[in-house]
Order: sequence, then structure tokens, then C-alpha cells
Amino acid sequence: MRKLLTLAATGVTATLLLSACGGSADTEVVSSLDPANPQTITVGASPQPHARILEFVDENLAEEAGLDLEITEFDDYTTPNIALSDGDLDANYFQHLPYFDSQVEGQGYDFAHGEGVHIEPYAAFSEQHEDVSDIPEGGRIAITNDPSNQARALTLLQDAGVLEGITEDASVLALSDEQNPMGLEFIENQPELLLNDLQDPSVDLAIINGNYILDAGLSTADALVVESLDGNPYANFLAWNTASEGDARIAKLEELLHSPEVKSYIEEQWPSGDVAPAS
Repeated sequence: MRKLLTLAATGVTATLLLSACGGSADTEVVSSLDPANPQTITVGASPQPHARILEFVDENLAEEAGLDLEITEFDDYTTPNIALSDGDLDANYFQHLPYFDSQVEGQGYDFAHGEGVHIEPYAAFSEQHEDVSDIPEGGRIAITNDPSNQARALTLLQDAGVLEGITEDASVLALSDEQNPMGLEFIENQPELLLNDLQDPSVDLAIINGNYILDAGLSTADALVVESLDGNPYANFLAWNTASEGDARIAKLEELLHSPEVKSYIEEQWPSGDVAPAS
């Protein structure tokens, strides 16, 4: 049976809630699956599009594959990895490789991951301007405080022609005058709060993560700048504890997430390209 639980962005409280709701604190490695006796797998995910994709899998593909998905929704990017590391989840599905690598390095997580399932293109929106060329000298840009996505956002601005010479490790604090010839002012905030900055009349542009674009009912069709999908390294994937390698539930879910049915579902649900299959 599928179970949905939405949690806010604080770690200890969220972890306690997960444990109280029957999380898998003791990692169980399942060696085989039987459709007549489906095995439960608890997966943490962002509400959109990740949990929606998992719901499709649960309702259409999982039972015949011997799985029963319990889907736990998270509104932030920190708690899902804490819950996975603590054993409250069997897997999570919300992150891309640069963020995953930064978390593993910074927090010491012992995680493994699968292949990319989908891409949500990053996009920049404005309530004040109709074109990037309208942004004035010294304009105010709302941007994530997450280092892995901040470089991504700065690259997006470079593609839009307002920054120059952006490197993979670029940050707003280290931008030179040559890189920022317009003297743009950057307002750093948590990714989930950037939609609030978009409504601020003093903000000229806000760069929003794809899942929050969907949560807000926005579309990349209305963005001033949209990230290209060609050669995009930010595909989101399933992640799990390395100790769970060999677990048949994880292997089967990874297989289902890359099935033709899931690819078709993504293309049908988001035909405008707000979410695109990774391959």
C-alpha cells in the first residue's frame, strides 16, 4: 500500500516522524521478489515530479514486479539524505549528481546511485521584466545558496549573456568584475524560498529549481531563460545506502524507473519540457 507523508525541512523532527511512521531503521536486504507477495520499499522524494513518477510506478508497474512503494514526500533538499543515512528510507529520489557528490563529500554519506531518470531544466523568472535585456546595471538576482546548484544558476546567466567566464566551481561571492560586468547584486536564499523572492518587487530575476517551478504552477514556457537539455549533467536519479547494494527491491525499482512506460508517462505529463526523460 502506498503511503504519502509530507515533511518540512528540519532534520531531527522529520527523522522522528519517519521512525514513528514505520520507517525501515534496520536495513533489510531482500534477495528476491515474488509478485504474489510484494515487498515494501520506502522511498523519499520531492513532491513534484519525483513523487508523481513514483506514484505512477506504484499504481501501474510495481505490483506485477513484486514491489509495494511507500512514498514519503520532502519539501527540502537536506532531510531526504539524512533520512536515508539514518535508515528511515530504503532509497530516495530527488537529487542530481553534482548535489549528490557534494553531499557525500560534505556529510560523509556512504551512498550509491542509479542512472539518471529525468531532467528538470533550471529556469529564471521575473515579475518585473519581459526580457533579460531589460535587467538594469546593478540588477538584483535571487539565487540558490546551494553551491552545486549555484554554479548551475550562474552558468544559466552566462548563457543568457549577462555573466562571463563562469567555471564549474563558480560562486556569487567569488565573481570578479570581469565575470560580472553589469555589477549584478545576488541575493542568496534556500531553494524552496526563491519563489518568495520572485514576488519581491526589488528583485529583477529569480532562478528557480525545476521541482519548485512545478509546485508553484509555473512553466518554463513563461521563463526568461531556460536551461538547455543538450548534454545536461543534472539528471535526477534513485539513491540508496551502499550497504543495500544487492537488494532486489532497489534493483527492481531502478529498472522500473527506466522502463518505456515511465518514459512515456513523463513525456505525456509534461509535454512542454518542464520535465524530460534523461535518455
